[in-house]
Amino acid sequence: MFLLSQVSNEMVRLYKEGFGRGPNRARTYWAGNDTLTVLLEDTFTPAERNLVKMGQHGRLRESRTFFQYASVREFCEPVERLTGRRVRAFVSGIDTEVDGLSVETFVLHPQDSDAPSRITCPSV
Repeated sequence: MFLLSQVSNEMVRLYKEGFGRGPNRARTYWAGNDTLTVLLEDTFTPAERNLVKMGQHGRLRESRTFFQYASVREFCEPVERLTGRRVRAFVSGIDTEVDGLSVETFVLHPQDSDAPSRITCPSV
């Protein structure tokens, strides 16, 4: 349980640093043995809320997704450090219709795997 709260705290920190505002709520869950999913609620900045009011959902999704994948190293590093396992895949999503509900998913390699980390794969 402590691991899950540590991952949540790291994601909140990353959102604060990357977007200037952290989510109001963050929860991390195991989805099977090899997948961590982090749910983050109320993540929109005031400027992003304005995009929603303007109906610019596609533009908001595109810009947020670009920033997420430009920061793969920053998102995967704490997960690897805390779990002791390499990240196989990183999937980031946001629902712009629900005030900044974001999901960060990390699929991990098995414990003793020597497969490469997602950090080493180009993103953007």
